[in-house]
Amino acid sequence: MPGMVVFGRRWGIASDDLVFPGAFELFIRIIWWIGTLILYTIHKGRFDCPGGAVLNIYLVGLLVILAAIILSQCAIVYVSAQGTITNPGPRRSIPVLVCVRFLLYLPEIVWACLGTMWVSGDSKGCDLAEVGAVIGAVVASWIILFFTGVGVLIVFDPLGSQRRSAALYEPGASDMQSSDSAQLLYTARSLAVRVWESRLRLLCCCLPQDDSHRAAFSGIAQLVSGFFSDTDLVGSDIAAGLSLLHQEQDKVEQCRDPDEVVPHSPSSPIREDLQTELERAAHCMQFAAAAYGWPLYVYSNPLTGVFKLSGDCCRSRSAEYDIVGGDHLGCHFTSILLSTGLQYRDFIHISFHNQIYEIPFFVALDHKKEAVLVAVRGTLSLKDVLTDLSADCENLPIEGVTGACYAHKGITQAANYIYKKLINDGILNQAFTIAPEYRLVITGHSLGAGTASVLAVLLRSAFPTLQCYAFSPPGGLLSKALADYSREFVVSVVLGKDLVPRLSIPNMEDLKRRILKMVSNCNKPKYQILLRGCWYEVFGGEPDNFPTELENRRDEELSQPLLGEQSLLLHRSPSYQSLDSEDSPSHVTHLPLYPPGRILHITEEGSRRRSCFSPVRYRAEWSNETAFSSILISPRMLSDHMPDVVLGALQRLTQERPFSLCPSSLSNSHLNVI
Repeated sequence: MPGMVVFGRRWGIASDDLVFPGAFELFIRIIWWIGTLILYTIHKGRFDCPGGAVLNIYLVGLLVILAAIILSQCAIVYVSAQGTITNPGPRRSIPVLVCVRFLLYLPEIVWACLGTMWVSGDSKGCDLAEVGAVIGAVVASWIILFFTGVGVLIVFDPLGSQRRSAALYEPGASDMQSSDSAQLLYTARSLAVRVWESRLRLLCCCLPQDDSHRAAFSGIAQLVSGFFSDTDLVGSDIAAGLSLLHQEQDKVEQCRDPDEVVPHSPSSPIREDLQTELERAAHCMQFAAAAYGWPLYVYSNPLTGVFKLSGDCCRSRSAEYDIVGGDHLGCHFTSILLSTGLQYRDFIHISFHNQIYEIPFFVALDHKKEAVLVAVRGTLSLKDVLTDLSADCENLPIEGVTGACYAHKGITQAANYIYKKLINDGILNQAFTIAPEYRLVITGHSLGAGTASVLAVLLRSAFPTLQCYAFSPPGGLLSKALADYSREFVVSVVLGKDLVPRLSIPNMEDLKRRILKMVSNCNKPKYQILLRGCWYEVFGGEPDNFPTELENRRDEELSQPLLGEQSLLLHRSPSYQSLDSEDSPSHVTHLPLYPPGRILHITEEGSRRRSCFSPVRYRAEWSNETAFSSILISPRMLSDHMPDVVLGALQRLTQERPFSLCPSSLSNSHLNVI
């Protein structure tokens, strides 16, 4: 950190990122040089084939070129391993070494062309071993040159123009009040938005480029470019910071004093409430998982799923339900039947239609729980990802709710889409005509959980008895007023250290600040941090107690944007300025959003790193949004979000309940644990 400046521009790679790729190439080059030397030594003076003279020149030149490359790579690896992430001073010679290494590509290209010409024209009559060795050398040359070109494209930063950045951050530019300065800042930000928008369009090139998609791309680009505008981190800096933060969080967790234990009697109505909610949640999670259709069913049943679906997928049916789009072979609906155990006649409406802000859902009659059940699918397509990333706030006024009412934009629009379908198309009216005594239950997982929660808020006034079970909902979903309002009818279920319920723009800003603080305080080289981090994630052990080189420094020094190297994109970043104190206000401009309803948190008991063959034991407790106000780094932060894992945890809690009863670990008597 920051990005390396070479050839008059900034690149998306730091000067300490060349250790591992340089060491790998160095290993290949040394093996290659030794093989070429052996070949030349064995056949020296005996190149008597028609192209022997050219072969002799080629091998001698290749040895010289490889030797020069090896020396330059040794220098690059050694210098790149010096210093720390925020102290690139010992690596100030890296740009010169990179330029020297780049110049060595020119003779290598010439020699690769010479070897290609010899193999294709002058190798006739030569020893087959010589020809094979030269062919291998030529192929290796072109492969390395190709991957070098690919690497250059990957680390190329469209925003790394030194001329533009120098003009933007020239001395006194930040204090200018003139229209020229404002125009320069506006141009730089507009360029960043256009770059991110182009990246999104390239990534989503298979999607139609209509007005709704273009608007989504523009909104997401503004959000992403704004998030990264005040940092100069490269990818490896983020990886190192996450590794350090994970170990720091584990150290804090190990040093935490045990909480006071408050037992509850088995007859406590609070305990009965928790057990009842767990059983209802386990039942509803089957429908939330079923909404994903055949992909999740096959994933959850790898041995039998395909065979169970294959017999019914293409069978024609004349059922009394309404099915919309996206299930031409019937595999989605067949998997829903197998997952839920319902009959054809129990389904009122099924929609597999999927566009941005329009996600699949189904409406069915759940006779077991006497409910009209609406299940909303979670993220399963690129269009769903765009809906997730549309994370700006949108007003959501609700009658009777005091305070600011707003919610996640993409999810709110998805909920409005389903709301119009349910009400305007008379789907709920049809369902309650069949079963007027049933109550309304809404459920979903991930994106479906967020949509189900907002949908429940919209339908609450018309259906006062409705209940919503949201599994792994997004953390940045509802304003404080709406989150408090939803506690009356929404139950959110979160497993372990799941990332998504902790994911919000303020939490991401906090994570960015924490990463900056961790990498700034660590005095270890980046390659050591990454090696130690990989070992810790795979094999475990005790968290490394990294010493800090900033312990005895003045706090004011942290207000400087960088230590030892000028940034081309960053000047007096608020994120860097906030490093001097945990309480320093960040430059957060986004409104805070919270997870919906009451939160039921399920955690794993026992050792933090259990054996793969040891049984899993879970505990459940009521929690609140403050427990999800920061992102926890863990190898399970993604796996805990998977719907099959959440369903398995709920089933274990309900089926093995006698073995999962635990006293409360919280001092508040209104919180209890199973």
